[in-house]
Parts: sequence; structure tokens; C-alpha cells
Amino acid sequence: MAQKVIALGVTGGIAAYKAADLCGKLAKKYDVRVLMTENATRFVTPLTFRTLSRHEVVTSLWDEPEWRPGHVALADEAEFFAVVPATANFIAKYAHGIADDALTTFAATFAGPVLLAPAMNPKMWSHPACVDNVAVLKRRGVDFCGPVAGHVACGADGVGRMAEPAEIFAAIEAAIADL
Repeated sequence: MAQKVIALGVTGGIAAYKAADLCGKLAKKYDVRVLMTENATRFVTPLTFRTLSRHEVVTSLWDEPEWRPGHVALADEAEFFAVVPATANFIAKYAHGIADDALTTFAATFAGPVLLAPAMNPKMWSHPACVDNVAVLKRRGVDFCGPVAGHVACGADGVGRMAEPAEIFAAIEAAIADL
């Protein structure tokens, strides 16, 4: 039986290191394809995700060796899309259809189920613009796992901490079970 293909987006927040843990867990059961923003590569290298997923990592719109851009081809292959961590920047771009890098362009072409695991400063999470963007995405059927209350990397406490990889894995498993 063929493995389900999961597209895993990784954005540029300190919680990106937890996405590597999730990628390793997912790759034991699914075919995981990773797309990273340029900012994500400042926190964790593509080599980490290439090793864990056993696939090349998409980091740019411009490094395409084939005639068909990889992020477009992946949008046809993937059965599920998760973004871990989902920064305020990604959430805003996704809510407003901005496609200016490989990850947001993939998001604009993917038509299947989506799960976002937000991670950001609690003030960012509660900012009216972010609240509105999340509401837009929820109306469109995007699911969210977290964020949760706790201590975040910048030293603040409150809701904004990314859910733990095990919780995100369980949420993905539950969503995939319905496919």
C-alpha cells in the first residue's frame, strides 16, 4: 500500500527545531515532503529535513531542475498539508493569498486539507490582524493545532507557544484518518 504524501511547511520561527522532530515521526509512517521559507533555514538547515524525510527540500522558487516547478507538482501529489511552525507572517500571507516564496506559492496551489501549528509571541497571536487572519482561514476550513499557553522563546508568557510535536502528530493522524 502506498504511503500518504504529506507536505510539511516550515517557517522561520524558533519553534522550527520542533518541526524536525515532527518530520522524523511522520516519516516513519508517511511520505513527507518539506518546503521551507528562507527564514526557516536560518533556524534549521534543509539538510536536517532532507535526512529525516529522505527527500530534497524545497526552499526556493528558483532552484528547479525540472520543467515543472516542484512546489506545483507536489500540490498535485500531496494529500495533506501541515505548516509547523506557522508564524504570524505565514498566516497573514496565506489568509490574503500572497504567494511570494515556494511555501506560500505551494499553499496557494494546494486544494486538500490543511493544519497549521501557530507559534509566536503572545501579543502577536492576540493582535487584531492575526485574530482576523486566523478567522479567515478557519472559515475556509483550515484546522489549527494550538497555540498553547506557556513560556515562549522571547521570554514572554501566554498563548502563543507551539503545541508539542506529539500533539501535532496526533492531530495530523486524526485528520488523515478521515481521508
